[in-house]
Amino acid sequence: MGDAGARRRRRARAPPPELQDGRRHREGNNTEVGNGIIELVYNNKTVPMRTLNITEQLALYPEVITVMLYQFVERQCRTDTTRIADSIPLRENWALPCFAVQVAGLTGFIRHNRNIKVERFGFSVACAASYTLIMMWEYSHYLLFVQALTLCLLDGLALINKDKMYEINLMYLASVSSGYLFQFLNSKLLISPLLSLVLASMLATKLQATVRPGTFQPKVMTMIYFCLTFTLSLATHFLIGILVTQKDDDQILKSVEVKLGLKTNKDFTVNWLLCQESFQPLSQDCLSRLTQSSLLPFYILVSIICLVSMCLGLFKNRANLVHSTSEDCRIGERLGVNYHVFQSLILGLFAMNFEGLKYLWTPYVCVLAASGVCSPALWLTVFRWIRLRAVNPVVLALLLSAVVPALIGFSLWREFSPKMVGESTDMEEHYESDTMEVMNWIKTQAPATAVFAGSPALMGAIKLCTGRMVTSLPVYNDEELMKRNEDMYQLYSMRSAEDIYKILTTYKASYVVLEESICNELFKMNNCRVKDLLDIGNGHVVIEDEDIFAYLEYGRFCQEIKTNYLPYVNYFTRVYWNRSYFIYKINTVVSFQS
Repeated sequence: MGDAGARRRRRARAPPPELQDGRRHREGNNTEVGNGIIELVYNNKTVPMRTLNITEQLALYPEVITVMLYQFVERQCRTDTTRIADSIPLRENWALPCFAVQVAGLTGFIRHNRNIKVERFGFSVACAASYTLIMMWEYSHYLLFVQALTLCLLDGLALINKDKMYEINLMYLASVSSGYLFQFLNSKLLISPLLSLVLASMLATKLQATVRPGTFQPKVMTMIYFCLTFTLSLATHFLIGILVTQKDDDQILKSVEVKLGLKTNKDFTVNWLLCQESFQPLSQDCLSRLTQSSLLPFYILVSIICLVSMCLGLFKNRANLVHSTSEDCRIGERLGVNYHVFQSLILGLFAMNFEGLKYLWTPYVCVLAASGVCSPALWLTVFRWIRLRAVNPVVLALLLSAVVPALIGFSLWREFSPKMVGESTDMEEHYESDTMEVMNWIKTQAPATAVFAGSPALMGAIKLCTGRMVTSLPVYNDEELMKRNEDMYQLYSMRSAEDIYKILTTYKASYVVLEESICNELFKMNNCRVKDLLDIGNGHVVIEDEDIFAYLEYGRFCQEIKTNYLPYVNYFTRVYWNRSYFIYKINTVVSFQS
């Protein structure tokens, strides 16, 4: 009886079969996730002769964390919480919500609050969001640099509390340090302009604090604060660059320095980046669209009112250099408003020179224009300037802050709603038959162990579509991979068949894919064709005083190989072609005589 009772109790505690299947399914999923993370960290199936840490190279921290979260909640929330099944989530899409949270928390901290709990909560949110932002996006430290620059400007104007500024600088230091440790000792964070500016700001503040208050020296120190901060920032950046042993391979920073005229450069990768649309000045079409929607005029109007109001407040308080701790009804005397206006103007200045930053600036334009027009404080500030007496200014400000936005919204709805409805119903599909033919040929005709060479963008597509190994990837934050990319672009340079063969066999390539769109690329402004950049980088073309001098020892490889003449047929055999692509098998029986 005892044994039978024990068996019955064990059967009663045993879960039903469907739950057992679900448990085994979850355990299998967890095992797959663990194996997948290991394959990401130790990947040797993408690029020959190189084991990649894909999590580090592509900064896949948000994706890995998200996968773990999906496993934790058993993935029933995926359909309603992400669009990953419908679109490709760019890295900025992960990071910008964190930046919005960080800005909100920072705004609550720096403004003059009487509730210390609100300030502490805002600071805690800002700290957590800053660290998350550093981990989410490999270029987030540049965005935080813009924010730190804005706060330094407010600090120099004596608009922000010194103790709060010190805590904010500690927040930046903690975020950068944590990011450095948890991103495989990412040296780019150490040599980032954010760290240099923060250290210089803290040192300049310490020097300013040593001056005895109530004398003429504090006023002088305030005037030279900006010069002192930026001089120390440049010196700190130079010193850190010497102390950091790992070589700086941040091509984005190098490209910005070249574009600003701080350096001269003939490097192919840097020049190629400078030719991309993201590095071009803001287009006239973008400005026209912003103006046509009335967004840019209202933003300019709101910014001017806030800046003028702020200047008047500074002039009023310049005698003692102490800002009022009470929130005045004048909009320019609100620290939170000043912070957002300055930050939006700095982002706008960068966006005018780098179109890729317009996605950071345009949301600010929308928020400031809308909040300014809807703010009774803005209207009340204007009414005080014109000394309105006929009508109660407070009542009129409340009325206009509700009526004007409604009229603007109705006008925009009438003008743009038909266009938006038309765009939402026009579902276009991007399909390139030539590209799909190449992918199908590779999957069906090429061996599974084949290694393909070509332009990095095409190689990324081949890896994703066919799973074959490739010689390069469209990654520009790793020195060795960037060297591979430049070597693969030599397919479109004026070099000999022997040189190209040596390059390809060095990377164990067995097939090479040539693109007609690159080989026969027509004229582009500023010598931005890949062929032109290669000729300049290789020294085959010299530009002096707008005169071009060419040294044509060999023809362009991508064109000469199509002739099927010697010596090209000794090294390469054409196996497939269509209107857009030519695929050649790299011969393995050729030997070179030294």
